[in-house]
Amino acid sequence: MLLVRQQIGDVLRDFRLQKRQTLRQVASRASVALGYLSEIERGQKEASSEILLSIAEALDTPISFIMREVSDRLAVLEGVNIPDTVPAEILSSFDTQLVSGRI
Repeated sequence: MLLVRQQIGDVLRDFRLQKRQTLRQVASRASVALGYLSEIERGQKEASSEILLSIAEALDTPISFIMREVSDRLAVLEGVNIPDTVPAEILSSFDTQLVSGRI
């Protein structure tokens, strides 16, 4: 079973380790209990959006970066190919709607 909380935890841990921060340091800056942060990183607990934002700020990383990485990893696990750019057919449709004033 694919668990989003597991991917979130893995990404948070990876970002923390890349920044050479300990659980204790991040938990303190995020005002989150050390044990709770550990459970989030291990995918055992679901974190609220407020807690995720607090952890992202403690890691000095935009929450959008964290969520993008989670999304990319989920796509790989699902076997979905997400392009890095907007496909041309979508862009041309958007351009047509923009020119015609429908957007």
